[in-house]
Amino acid sequence: MSATRDWRDTLREATDLALLGFALALAALPVLTLAPAVATASAALHDRTVSGSWPDARTTFARFGRALPAGLAVSAVGFAVAGAIGADLVALATGRVPGGGPALAVTAVVGVALLGYAGLVAVAVGHTDGRGWRAAARTAARTCPARPGTWVAASGVCCLAGLLAVLVTPIAVPILAGYALAALHAVAARRPLTRSEAP
Repeated sequence: MSATRDWRDTLREATDLALLGFALALAALPVLTLAPAVATASAALHDRTVSGSWPDARTTFARFGRALPAGLAVSAVGFAVAGAIGADLVALATGRVPGGGPALAVTAVVGVALLGYAGLVAVAVGHTDGRGWRAAARTAARTCPARPGTWVAASGVCCLAGLLAVLVTPIAVPILAGYALAALHAVAARRPLTRSEAP
């Protein structure tokens, strides 16, 4: 017979996610360490889901160290793509390039779709101990067309997190990061893509 959960368990999990968000934000302060920080936090969430407990500090620091080399490159590519899409949106919105409303809408949809894809990559890399970005990117690329609802939900989580990050006080943004990553894991866990479904 399983133990019943009460408000203290919920409060403990909420606090754990907030602390995870602060740890993620602290590790991402050098900016290019964002991807390794996300990979490490995602792996910790995966451990919590599978085993019911968080990894110890030694395991977490070791994962972060192993995630750094490839993660720095992933961060650079991510920032470059985000910068390019942001520049396109600004140019279209201000009328500096032709296209008007339709081109602006298409660019915005592409940006939102890429956000959802990036969120699924973050979840997938957590399943591989915070390493294996290429494999995670391939897994997410298979998941998007095979599970469009999951892709849309992940995009929604990322957009909502971005909107809330603008609206809340700056001190609450790291807390939001922990909750957003947990929401992405929850979305992906509803109907995960198994290897047998891969083309």
